[in-house]
Amino acid sequence: MNSAPVIEVDNLFKSFGDNHVLRDFSMILRHGENLAILGKSGSGKSVLIKCIINLIESDNGKIILLDKNIDELNQEELDEIRARVGFLFQGNALYDSMTVRENLEFPLRRHWNKEQREKGAESAVIEALSDVGLAHAIDMMPAELSGGMRKRIALARTLILRPAIILYDEPTTGLDPITAREISQLIVKVQQKYNTSSIIISHDMNCINITSNRIIMLIDGTCYANDTYASLRKSHDTRIREFFD
Repeated sequence: MNSAPVIEVDNLFKSFGDNHVLRDFSMILRHGENLAILGKSGSGKSVLIKCIINLIESDNGKIILLDKNIDELNQEELDEIRARVGFLFQGNALYDSMTVRENLEFPLRRHWNKEQREKGAESAVIEALSDVGLAHAIDMMPAELSGGMRKRIALARTLILRPAIILYDEPTTGLDPITAREISQLIVKVQQKYNTSSIIISHDMNCINITSNRIIMLIDGTCYANDTYASLRKSHDTRIREFFD
């Protein structure tokens, strides 16, 4: 894949006291690519994606997000670029007191003016729900939804602003194998329909196999390996093999 980069991470370091999470880590995410980040629990995967959108400040290194150096942005500029990045949280982060419709309208209230909302909110909500196969759930409450449905609604809320980049944090955790496969297939469908660029943080090797164009293995805070699922699966390196065996 030779398209232009949408995220460039160069020589990134991040420590918490004596815990050196990221050590000279570098990576590129290209336009239209699904990139999986694979590593053990506590290896720094979630820290990495939080550094990318500056929810956590790195100690050293450079991050270029959609052609902008995030260290050079003021708060207003940072908020603008974050609006172009969708984040699917591990716990879905739905508002339990709001209906599905209200959950999807929430980001529109933050980022669309009154005229935009009056003209387009209803159709945007319906299209986002149709994208995830849950148009019928528009007036349901989160408590009425299964785990898989909640994940789909969270993805619909992410899609409603048409992000250029989506960051998926453990998208299949806690789901049964059939639902996990459906969510993985949905991630691919979203990529194909909207040509999104995505980083997928996951321990689920089936999810990674289905969704990823490329995998980066985050080991000892570094980019230990960078290749496709098929190529890494054939590796004889014991540190890589333990993820596949």
